[in-house]
Amino acid sequence: MIVTLLSDLGTRDASVTVAKAILMNYAATSTIVDISHDVAQYDLQQAAYLLVAAYKHFSPGTVHIIPIDVFSGDAPCLLLAKKNDQYFIAPDNGLLSLAFGSEIEHNLRCFEFKRPHRFSDWISSAGKVVVSIQENRLSAYTTCEVKVAHRQLQPQVTPLGIDCNIRCIDHYGNVVLDITRQQFGDHVKGPFKIRIMRMDDVTTISNNYNEVPMGEPLCRFNDAGYLEIALNHGSAAAQLGLTSGNADNIGYQTIRIFF
Repeated sequence: MIVTLLSDLGTRDASVTVAKAILMNYAATSTIVDISHDVAQYDLQQAAYLLVAAYKHFSPGTVHIIPIDVFSGDAPCLLLAKKNDQYFIAPDNGLLSLAFGSEIEHNLRCFEFKRPHRFSDWISSAGKVVVSIQENRLSAYTTCEVKVAHRQLQPQVTPLGIDCNIRCIDHYGNVVLDITRQQFGDHVKGPFKIRIMRMDDVTTISNNYNEVPMGEPLCRFNDAGYLEIALNHGSAAAQLGLTSGNADNIGYQTIRIFF
């Protein structure tokens, strides 16, 4: 079995190693794969984007564990969801709704946590759920509704064009927007321009970064299917002075596509 980890724990201390050590006590024969541990602290939007971008490349039966803001709410609990024959273990904090909306096949409440809260307890509980998946013993858990995140970013169509939000800024400083290739095609039927602060307007969609001169801006659809603003051999985010939001997942900047 493959088990993935996606978190905001960072890599400066032993938190990720501790999490893996605990999980190995329950899934010693599993392969643990890191998706990322550099999610901005408590940033559910960014985590949801990275999860959607990564999970589809794994084989059926893979278990994805996402320990981000694990004790959110007055009665924190651990959920198990399933989609496309893969399993997702996450807190009940809206992350799953941000990633998959209503497309989850089923959702189970597995553990509830009482104070005092300890991160190791949450990871241990996740390990127990992994064992339950391996042994096909999921009937012990109860079905429940997935908590809907308080703000789900979506591109907004206006008389002037489409207002897009920044969903993620990747390692290279590429600015990923919340509009997919399909959504773009549904609304943009002719000439368009993407107005970017401190840069020239972009009026075409590139297939790769080297289609423009070095240091010039471009827009392309990345492997996850989302529109991104990039700079050939540079950081679009740094040049634009952009960030992807704050710890409460609000304050996202808007970039407009005119048509």
